[in-house]
Amino acid sequence: MKIDDSLTPARLLPAIERMWALSAHKISALDASFDRARGAPVHTVAGRYQPKGWTDWTQGFEYGSALLQFDATGERHFLDTALTLIRDDMPQHITHFGVHDHGFNQVSTYGNLLRLVAEGKLPAEPGCLDYYRLAIRCSGAVQAYRWTALGAGEGFIHSFNGAHSLFIDTLRTLRVLLLGTTWDKS
Repeated sequence: MKIDDSLTPARLLPAIERMWALSAHKISALDASFDRARGAPVHTVAGRYQPKGWTDWTQGFEYGSALLQFDATGERHFLDTALTLIRDDMPQHITHFGVHDHGFNQVSTYGNLLRLVAEGKLPAEPGCLDYYRLAIRCSGAVQAYRWTALGAGEGFIHSFNGAHSLFIDTLRTLRVLLLGTTWDKS
């Protein structure tokens, strides 16, 4: 690896701005062209997103990307799109035991909404706050439910596949368990 000490945040800004411009285009293109009635965009075929009938785990990433786009650029239509899609599609995920990226879905959507409220970028509407917190707590409960005891206080949180299964996606999604038990209640 070659370290370039001449790089500064200011020099990186054009690349970062280009990245957000490309992101905006990709998010908008997917929103305009994808038929959600067929499922969630899971993989690409010939450069076009396709659903995979048995899974819809990517919706949290998709809608969370629109929230991050709003956060970075202030473009309100990304927030409006995300809020609509989260309201319409994410409730079914909140207590869904059969998906491996459960925590990612919730943290990318409801977690980002809570963070935006905490940062003063969204209004702190009591009903919305309560709902976002409940979503995170329920997701944390899904992770806790997956505890597999090995005895003597030891164990692990298994994947959605069952107690025989442990893989990295489960480990990466555990942050929702912590958020579900500690999110600021003020």
